[in-house]
Amino acid sequence: MMRRLACLVAATVILSGCANWLGEKEAPPLPGKRISVLSREKAVEPEIKGEPVEIRLPPPEPNDDWPQSGGYANHAMHHMEVGDRLDRVWRSAIGTGSTKRAKLLAQPIIADGRVFTLDADTEVRAFDVRTGKKLWAVDITPKGEGDTFSGGGIAYEDGQLFISTGFAQVVSLDAASGQVRWRQTLSGPMRGAPTVRGGRVVVITVDNQTHCLAAEDGGVLWTHQGIAEVASVLGGNSAAIDGNTVVVPYSSGELFALRLENGSVLWQEQLAAVRRTESVGSLIAIRGRPVIDRNRVYAIGHADMMVGLDLRTGRRLWEREIGGIQSPWVAGDFLFVVTNNNEVVALDAKTGQLLWVTQVQMWKDIEDREGRIIWAGPVLASDRLIIASSHGKLLSLSPYTGQVLGSLSISDGVTISPAVALQTLFFLTDDADLVAYH
Repeated sequence: MMRRLACLVAATVILSGCANWLGEKEAPPLPGKRISVLSREKAVEPEIKGEPVEIRLPPPEPNDDWPQSGGYANHAMHHMEVGDRLDRVWRSAIGTGSTKRAKLLAQPIIADGRVFTLDADTEVRAFDVRTGKKLWAVDITPKGEGDTFSGGGIAYEDGQLFISTGFAQVVSLDAASGQVRWRQTLSGPMRGAPTVRGGRVVVITVDNQTHCLAAEDGGVLWTHQGIAEVASVLGGNSAAIDGNTVVVPYSSGELFALRLENGSVLWQEQLAAVRRTESVGSLIAIRGRPVIDRNRVYAIGHADMMVGLDLRTGRRLWEREIGGIQSPWVAGDFLFVVTNNNEVVALDAKTGQLLWVTQVQMWKDIEDREGRIIWAGPVLASDRLIIASSHGKLLSLSPYTGQVLGSLSISDGVTISPAVALQTLFFLTDDADLVAYH
């Protein structure tokens, strides 16, 4: 079965409605049993309860912007529109990519006809969204600091860019020119992107503190403290904001709902499966962005727990022992997510019922189970679930059945979820190439 799976993923087939989609020796491994830190090798299976649930999705809608990591501040993008035929239209280098010392983590954002990126040398660049032409670039590394760092991200609101950095600073730039407007130094480095709404900028530091800043001048309006964690999953996270409520995920597995106006706590949750016994269970970080949609919160933790919560009270509407480090995608009454075991799953958003499960490739070398593959996504665009992998594959799946529709090879691995705007998919590769498909 694993051989058939490898053939399925590696094959180049034709997408439904998309014509083109279908050296040095390694040292011997150390002795001992190996346990994946990203998976406990537990498969999930669809649940059959009464009449089968038919997945019906809202029609795809065009969007001109993708102004923050995850789309909008609530991270609920539903069903985006892209072209029927997806061809690569341009490719541009954004600077320095992932290395052994630093990881490229910032999702590109799109606003005002520009694509904005942040590379691993803390350089922010702006590109024309139609042509990929570089418009400006600015290095925001503080004086006296080295260039390379891991993490950070970008958000946009009202002509301003807000950049969180691994140097424990948030920097505001003018989006048209790249000119620095202000800098604010906080309690620690940031791995995730800011979330912005109504003139307030919310960032989470690696020491599990949430800071809310004024967009106008960077002044700190309030701060919230979670439990500090010594070890966590590489990467950062972003808060979700809807109305006056901020939902904050921490690497401790804590999930807080706070008031945007003053940071006061509305409710608190913990995302960890109680029956998890392996030592890897100490990595209980919430790595995927929480999603807020129609007074519900959807969140997934690394330690095998995914929940649907009432936004006002925090009451659990449902829970499932599903773990992951990717953000859930909500569309209508359905959720889609990639699990720790490289399964793409569909769930009923109201009940948490598992509707279908599709296994995608786990290892580069399937027979020897070596070279763990990371899949980023999904995004839902024109009746296709799109995921991208660290071994340079893009996959398209049916959101209705989970069937693999097609695949495409690209030049390098992708571990950052793609963005969608202006009927175009934007991928950022690990070697810092920004690629647009339209």
